[in-house]
Amino acid sequence: MANSILGAGIIGLPYAVAQAGFIMGVTLLVVLAFVTDWTIRLVVLNAKLSGRESYTDVMYHCFGQWGSTLVSFFQFAFAFGGMCAFDVIIGDSITPVIAYLFPSLSHHAILRLLVDRRIVIIICTLCVSFPLSLHRDIVKLSKSSSFALVSMGIIVISVLLRGAAVDSSLRGSPLHAISFIRPGVFQAIGVISFAFVCHHNTMFIYQSIHTPTLDRFYAVTHVSTGMSLIACLLMAVPAYLVFTDKTEGNILNNFAKDDLIINIARFCFGANMSTTIPLENYVCREVIEEYFYKDKPFSQTRHVVITFLIVFSTMTISLVTCDLGVVLELAGGLSATALAFIFPAGAYFTLLRGPWYSRQKLPAVICAIFGSIVLLLSCGIALTKAITGEKSVKQCL
Repeated sequence: MANSILGAGIIGLPYAVAQAGFIMGVTLLVVLAFVTDWTIRLVVLNAKLSGRESYTDVMYHCFGQWGSTLVSFFQFAFAFGGMCAFDVIIGDSITPVIAYLFPSLSHHAILRLLVDRRIVIIICTLCVSFPLSLHRDIVKLSKSSSFALVSMGIIVISVLLRGAAVDSSLRGSPLHAISFIRPGVFQAIGVISFAFVCHHNTMFIYQSIHTPTLDRFYAVTHVSTGMSLIACLLMAVPAYLVFTDKTEGNILNNFAKDDLIINIARFCFGANMSTTIPLENYVCREVIEEYFYKDKPFSQTRHVVITFLIVFSTMTISLVTCDLGVVLELAGGLSATALAFIFPAGAYFTLLRGPWYSRQKLPAVICAIFGSIVLLLSCGIALTKAITGEKSVKQCL
């Protein structure tokens, strides 16, 4: 679960603080971490209250076919969009590291392919992402998830160490360091929500626990979100205070390209994405199995074909672009908001009895309304960018 939370989104958190303002940004990080902890637990609690075993079945129980269809779509879109982004990150983070370590490769007739981002993406997909994605049991990914957590720790420590010693020409203005609130609050909420969302594979994680109980799952959730919040604060606050108004969407882009420690972090980030892709693929595959093949027996051939199509279709998208633009914004930002705030709170509200203003229901009402506002504003911003032709803020590594 911690690996699922501490994905690509953590790199964008300093940018979120810059957009929201220092005080508001830090406050949003802490508050949304607590809300995320609560809504993650709601996903499993809703399943218990409804007697269902999956997120999709819970939504069907509460809202009928429309609920089932919507949550399936958003689950698939979020996981699929995440896989596309992770493949892009692999190509744009590992490739410059290889070029830095072996500068002579670019002059070799054949070996120069190793510093081509497309070849790097293909090799990582064939050797790491696809084999790991073939596992049927999510528990099999625990070792790779442990590696991903270690690599994320290296990234956080690298940013902390090098941020303190970064050249003055790369630093931002200290006059912009401390601020209460800035106009990009809702952009920041979108970035933070994307970073914290793991609701789409919550039920899979719950079912993987030995003797799963609510108490055990709550303990897992508290520890995972707590670890994630600490890592997010360590990444976001010091990095923002160093780069302030120069903070980029990917904080690693703020450092020099020949920085050895940051290049190690870039490599770890790319390797992390290689082991996170199978988690998202697991979600995509299970959504397809539940929606189209729920009453049919397991087929190894179907399992391999679906896995192949998902992994290599996302890989193909990453080969032709390094900026997924508005499409990825819609697939990620809107899906994250729906999965993290609207659906868990809405289902919980439906499953409970009593007036909407009761002590149990009112938090769910507030959470669902908050999620709906953020979703609508995110949609409005994305559509405005598409209509006006404004360039996406997403940047390649």
